[in-house]
Amino acid sequence: MKRRLLLYGGGATLLLFFSFTVSLSIGSSMIPLTEVWSVLLGNGDDVSNAIILNVRLPRIVLAILVGSALAVAGAGFQGVLRNPLADPYILGVSSGASVGAAFIILFGLQSVIFGKYSIPVVAFITGVLTLLLVIKIAMKNGQIKKETLILSGVIVQAFLGSFISLMVSMSNTVINEIIFWMMGSLTMRGWEYSKIMAPYVFIGIVILLSQGRALNLFTLGERQALHLGVNIERTKIIVLVTSTLLTAAAVSVSGVIGFVGLVVPHLIRLVVGPDYRLIIPLSVFIGSVYVLWADTIARMILMPKEIPLGVVTAILGAPFFAYLLKKGKRGVHL
Repeated sequence: MKRRLLLYGGGATLLLFFSFTVSLSIGSSMIPLTEVWSVLLGNGDDVSNAIILNVRLPRIVLAILVGSALAVAGAGFQGVLRNPLADPYILGVSSGASVGAAFIILFGLQSVIFGKYSIPVVAFITGVLTLLLVIKIAMKNGQIKKETLILSGVIVQAFLGSFISLMVSMSNTVINEIIFWMMGSLTMRGWEYSKIMAPYVFIGIVILLSQGRALNLFTLGERQALHLGVNIERTKIIVLVTSTLLTAAAVSVSGVIGFVGLVVPHLIRLVVGPDYRLIIPLSVFIGSVYVLWADTIARMILMPKEIPLGVVTAILGAPFFAYLLKKGKRGVHL
């Protein structure tokens, strides 16, 4: 396993390194790759320094954090729910975060509660509270059944979605701001957003990495995993809460970006197999690459206009989701 991790991990690291460098080069002002590295090494000219260090680099670092968080969270949800079609939004976390953000925007509280961090902080809090509500509804006799958990998430997400629609209909002057946030974007995100998110991403990834063996045993069924020494309910809580924290952290700074947690872990599973000791660490790199290129497409395809990042990930992810459903209908094991 260690040899495979080094092999695939090395390849994923090189892919991320290549994507990082090229993304810094691409933009309304094209910068040669040699000049990019001159800037990173402290030898660039003033114009290149301003473009790369103040505009592109903060956005690219945030894209890496968001991509890794959503992909790892998706791997966690798919592992604990034993459903490759699960993604970070299945438990209504995105709707919960969106309710908080829409409320702040609608009533003009962007700088009142937590200063300029009001939207990220409130979105994060409401996303976590949504998970607690879903778990409370799904719990019976101290146990959480995956079928009940998914159904509870769908119910809560639909309920919160109606509140989002209500706030959109109530808005006159800020309706575009609410809708743009719900479509997801990394526009005008400086270093402070990465500083907010980085601790949650690092801690969340470390925790889920420690659960790789338990998630492997989950694939055998809960009863077999219990016989092999896995604390079923404790593992569920750890993975669900950690995956939700990762999702809420990402959504709070970037808005709603769908399909990353669905597509990335599944693609990795197709290549390396069902071992979560490989899927989770590789999701860190491939998720970063996925969002990084999606964001690059978002800011380049209609230049000088920019389309929301969530639109690009949906265009890329929805056909893949339909493909998985079609395979499922044919009885192919996912």
